[in-house]
Amino acid sequence: MITKILIDDARFALENGAGSDAIHKDPTYSYAVTKLVDDSDIMGSGFAFTLGEGNDLVCKAAQFYANKLIGKDIEELMANFGKVFNDLSNEQQFRWLGPHKGVVHLGLASVTNACYDLWAKKRKLPLWKLLIDLSPEQILNTLDLSYLEDELSREQALQLMQSQIAGKKEREKIIETGYTGYDTSIGWFNYPDEKVRENCKKAVAEGFTAMKLKVGSTDSERDIRRANIVRETAGEKVKVMLDANQQWTLPQAIKICKQLQSINPYWIEEPTHPDDVLAHKTLANAIAPTKLALGEHVPNRIIFKNYLQAKCADFIQVDAVRVGGVSEFITVSLLCKKFGIPVVPHVGDMGQLHQHLVLFNHISLGHEALFLEHIPHLQKHFVHPAIIENGVYKTPQETGSSCDLKI
Repeated sequence: MITKILIDDARFALENGAGSDAIHKDPTYSYAVTKLVDDSDIMGSGFAFTLGEGNDLVCKAAQFYANKLIGKDIEELMANFGKVFNDLSNEQQFRWLGPHKGVVHLGLASVTNACYDLWAKKRKLPLWKLLIDLSPEQILNTLDLSYLEDELSREQALQLMQSQIAGKKEREKIIETGYTGYDTSIGWFNYPDEKVRENCKKAVAEGFTAMKLKVGSTDSERDIRRANIVRETAGEKVKVMLDANQQWTLPQAIKICKQLQSINPYWIEEPTHPDDVLAHKTLANAIAPTKLALGEHVPNRIIFKNYLQAKCADFIQVDAVRVGGVSEFITVSLLCKKFGIPVVPHVGDMGQLHQHLVLFNHISLGHEALFLEHIPHLQKHFVHPAIIENGVYKTPQETGSSCDLKI
């Protein structure tokens, strides 16, 4: 049983413009870390991602949720974690602070992710292996499908998962080949043009076939110039994504996205306010066939449902350290599978946890294995950093979810 709770406020300063975007120009990559220790001294680690200030508030919320798990057995918790998640996320006083978003939901994500890590370590398995070995019924027992009944009932979710069993063995080949990555660090917002050019050449040399540039400058000509640098340097065969990090109003987004179409972007990401579903719908119609990606700042499964219903998101970037953790990530992945929309996670975890989750998405849910974002800045702080060779994530073999930090 869980006997001890440890909460850490971990913050890591970045250097030389790394991590910068149009909105967050001077970020401090930070984690609200939950550690659950059981009576056999096995420790499960999980976290939520922030950019510095307020990380202590998320830690306080995580402490509140984690305290409710003391004395609980991890196997018993995970056998019906969907109910545990529902109970915690709807705790009567904390729910007022959300619901299902903001500081309290990030705190719950930290605790949820620690539960999954402890579960995998208790079973002496990497998280991806634990998840793909579970039956559809066992997976569903870990999920909270409330407020999704109009689109995804438990019976529909079960049928969806059962329909993917037939091709599972074939899809398991990805365990040997690895999961393709894309380089999101070639063009941070504060990088000068020449550094963007050098980084593009480096990424291509390292085997990456897709890369992302930060846009959203007050001077749109800067965005256009830099996007052309990436396209010219990387070549026509490389997928180039553009990320505005919510900077534009809808009129600005329509105008600038049309200008950026000249470089044939694979997607344009977070073009406007993340709560404005109808603005994304209007934009998607205005710039078709250029595709939109979103989800980094979408906090819960209900808003993702709304985006899918509106048919304005071509790629869903749900992040397990942003929504309510692994449980809600899988719930959103199931929704996306129903709607036929690919999941390409944002990696606030630097890819550590998501390298497990995309394997589950592909093998068990039948999602297309597109690629996974790669951000290298915090690798030295992880006990088992993600390994990327020739632009490909190598399948992790250590037990757990790869989220243990050297703190």
